Amino acid sequence: MADPTALLPPADSPAIEVTGLECGYDDRVLLKDVAFTVARGEIFFIIGGSGCGKSTLLRHLVGLRAPTAGTVKFFGQSFTDADTTARRALLKTFGMLFQSGALWSSLTLRKNVALPLEEYTTLAPREIEELATLKLAQVGLSGFEDYYPTEISGGMRKRAGLARALALDPAIVFFDEPSAGLDPVTSRKLDELIVQIRDTFGTTIVVVSHELASIFDIADRVIMLDRGTQGIIAEGPPRTLAAASRDPRVTEFLRRGDLAPQ
Repeated sequence: MADPTALLPPADSPAIEVTGLECGYDDRVLLKDVAFTVARGEIFFIIGGSGCGKSTLLRHLVGLRAPTAGTVKFFGQSFTDADTTARRALLKTFGMLFQSGALWSSLTLRKNVALPLEEYTTLAPREIEELATLKLAQVGLSGFEDYYPTEISGGMRKRAGLARALALDPAIVFFDEPSAGLDPVTSRKLDELIVQIRDTFGTTIVVVSHELASIFDIADRVIMLDRGTQGIIAEGPPRTLAAASRDPRVTEFLRRGDLAPQ
């Protein structure tokens, strides 16, 4: 009989470990030799200007696109090389909030949140309904369970999408431009919710963003991608990079506007 402890991730392994990753579409390479780690419980941002490959990297991390080279590991286990059974198990360890929220317009918020529970668990329908209601409450949407996505605001749709991403109690949650289309007040409230989730559940957070307010307010550490070099040109706490980097590409990005730290 196999030792069940062999399936457990090493206690000291990072939440995410990326080595030699090459990303692109068809024959076009956008990123090459990308390598970084994300610590457990860290709020980690992937930043950079338009067209640098931020969202492309995210799609490769979560398996929506297969890299042409390199590996991605979650908690010490290879996601890139995993077989179907192992990959399905690893998929349950993370959730994702897409830029648009990606909710099914024909389903209520409760039904949207229930989808991953129906796909990945053997819970009874009543239990799924109760858990979906709880997840919506966790993001401040109690009382909106039977609303449809078209009946609520953009900020509420983002929170509903987050509730669905949290449905399976993931160890990691990925966000693709979570503040896109939101006003500053709503964006700040979403940032506060992200921090609350990390602090309450110890969730590892990975965010693709170019919004300085969010980067400086909640990021523990960032990597900055560059379109010209097709890779990472800076890594570290954002305020440290803004103050001390000697790379003009980094300082130009992080010191723009009125939100740059003084």
